[in-house]
Amino acid sequence: MQTTIYYGEEDKYLIDLLDKLARRERKSRSAMILTILEDYFERDKRLGDILMDMGYITQGQLEEALEQQRKDDEYKPLGQILVERGWITKDAVERALTVQSRFQTEK
Repeated sequence: MQTTIYYGEEDKYLIDLLDKLARRERKSRSAMILTILEDYFERDKRLGDILMDMGYITQGQLEEALEQQRKDDEYKPLGQILVERGWITKDAVERALTVQSRFQTEK
């Protein structure tokens, strides 16, 4: 997917800051923009919310999995329940956990 971002001369300083950060972190400008957007939208969210944002599960699936988690005698992580039900893959859970862990270590 390709997105075009238009900005005016008054916004150039932001692009310059973005480029400096991208060079420092050895990422492309696009990768930095996506990292910033992910940070903005996913900070302080729980795993289920992140998985829904990513389009891996629905609200209904999340509610069912959370209900099962509450009812089960033995605690199971949410991701494990979702994988066992066949709704998502382990890779999807790992991706969402990676996003979530970025923000938990910053607190």
